[in-house]
Amino acid sequence: MPSRDHAAQQQAVARTVRRTLLALVAMLGFAFALVPLYDVFCNLTGLNGKAASQARAAVAMEIDESRWVSVRFITQQGQGLPWTLEALDEQFRIHPGGQYSARFVFTNHADYPVRGRAVPSVSPAEGSLHLRKIMCFCFQEQTLAAGERRELPLVFQVDPDLPEGIRDLTLAYTLYPVTTPSSAGDDGAEHSAGGET
Repeated sequence: MPSRDHAAQQQAVARTVRRTLLALVAMLGFAFALVPLYDVFCNLTGLNGKAASQARAAVAMEIDESRWVSVRFITQQGQGLPWTLEALDEQFRIHPGGQYSARFVFTNHADYPVRGRAVPSVSPAEGSLHLRKIMCFCFQEQTLAAGERRELPLVFQVDPDLPEGIRDLTLAYTLYPVTTPSSAGDDGAEHSAGGET
């Protein structure tokens, strides 16, 4: 018959194992939640140049004609998407407060329809709080037919309260595949970037 001390010791060990397992489960849950939480935080604060993913209303602002800001557009290819994205207007020299329109061309190089999305980021990161995207293809996923070439606009403003030290803004778009069915009534004929139905 085990001694009372031995039974107490086994209970203490069992309690420690349970607490350790609970802590491990909590840490795993936090690790999985960290990425979406970070994205939400970046979207709200503009940290790391994450640009808002929703349209902002055009605002009638006084145009600061005493100041020039250079806005440059960069496009980057994400993996697994047979598209290219080209900025037809690569750079603007603008007055803060004005409203401007840039043109971009998407091309699907696959022989089947493909869904994808252009995800924006702004540098310097502080500039993302002052770059207002009024109309942008980045607000929703795009579906391109086989071999389709499509020109889409970006309408934007830079707030006049952009800090004086910022004279250059870079808006980068990275293409990513969309592999989940579209909420707009996917008929199953479209392909993800990997070519699956």
